[in-house]
Amino acid sequence: MIFKKAIIPFALFSLISAGNTFAAANPQTPSTGLEYEVLTQWQLPEKPVDIVHSLDGKYVFILSSDSKVLIYSAQGKLEGSVPVDKGVNAIDIAPRAEMLYLIDGEKKSFTTMSINFIQNINISGSPFKGPEDAPVTLVLFTDFECPYCRKLEPLIAQVLERNPKKVKLVFKNMPLQFHKFADPAARAALAAREQGKFWEFHDEIFRVQKLDDKTVEETAKKLELNYDKLQNDMKSPEISRQINVDLQDAQKAGVTGTPTVFINGRLLKNRSLQGFQQMIDEEAKK
Repeated sequence: MIFKKAIIPFALFSLISAGNTFAAANPQTPSTGLEYEVLTQWQLPEKPVDIVHSLDGKYVFILSSDSKVLIYSAQGKLEGSVPVDKGVNAIDIAPRAEMLYLIDGEKKSFTTMSINFIQNINISGSPFKGPEDAPVTLVLFTDFECPYCRKLEPLIAQVLERNPKKVKLVFKNMPLQFHKFADPAARAALAAREQGKFWEFHDEIFRVQKLDDKTVEETAKKLELNYDKLQNDMKSPEISRQINVDLQDAQKAGVTGTPTVFINGRLLKNRSLQGFQQMIDEEAKK
């Protein structure tokens, strides 16, 4: 079943032209009035046949007359293309553009295709564990106050234990605004890194159920950190910059919640041990 698709305002010249033709044939002015303007116009390599966009507005899919589905960003950048059979004459997508649906009029068939956007995530300067030159990089966007992130930690530990030479884990802070102590906890962890104990601090913080200033102080004492230095570093512009970079990287990668995992730039959808291992093995073979 193909769902109805909304026509986006920056659509195509052919759609705009069709609108002008309709207006010419119907010269009556509605009593409520009408105002419109062309916001954007893209030059396409081939004649468009069908068009659809993701509900979040990030991607536009255009079926072209040369049997390709062209995938554009909302800004008009061509992100890639998918070849399809010549008989395909209609397309649709899942809400987040993770699935592409094809209707083939010639074959009288309906096809579902999975879509994965490979993200080039900046990991420069981020805390990591595992071999620096590991063939598989697991990037984790997380929040110290997120209960789901806490539940994922034992599973990630299993993944690393199973793949000591294959996998490098990269930590990216994504403190959510509605978690009041997520940002201070992120700052404290990065400040602990300045004293060489990021992962020790990370592990201790994820073990506690409630985060507050007392938790940070007690953890610092347990790990024999210089607490005065920790407090000063938490306020430093450099640590603020690191967190802002992580938040910007999350936005670029389309991350909307925590925890979110990418394996060599591919979004992990099956967050089970089997799901992790399958994708790791696939990437290691490459």
